[in-house]
Amino acid sequence: MKSVYILIGGRVQGVGFRYFAQYKAEELQITGWVLNTPEGKVEIEAEGEQNNLATFIEWLKIGPARAVVQTFSVSDIFPSRQFKNFTIR
Repeated sequence: MKSVYILIGGRVQGVGFRYFAQYKAEELQITGWVLNTPEGKVEIEAEGEQNNLATFIEWLKIGPARAVVQTFSVSDIFPSRQFKNFTIR
C-alpha cells in the first residue's frame, strides 16, 4: 500500500472533478478523500496498491472532459492513513 497527497490546479472546480475522482478511485480500489480548496484547487489524499495508484494519478492528470489541469503535484505520505473508502469532502 502506498499513500499520496495530490494538489491539482487549473479549471478544476465546477467541472465534476471530485465526482470523477471518486468514480475512478472506486473503480481502482483506491481509498481516501477529495475536496475543493478555497483557492480554487482540488486536494486529494489517496491510498492503494502502487499500480492502481499510478493509474489513478494518470487519470487525474487529464481529469473530466470540461477540466483543464494546469498544475499537478504528488507527494508521498507516511505513515499510510488506512482509509475505509473514498469520499468527497
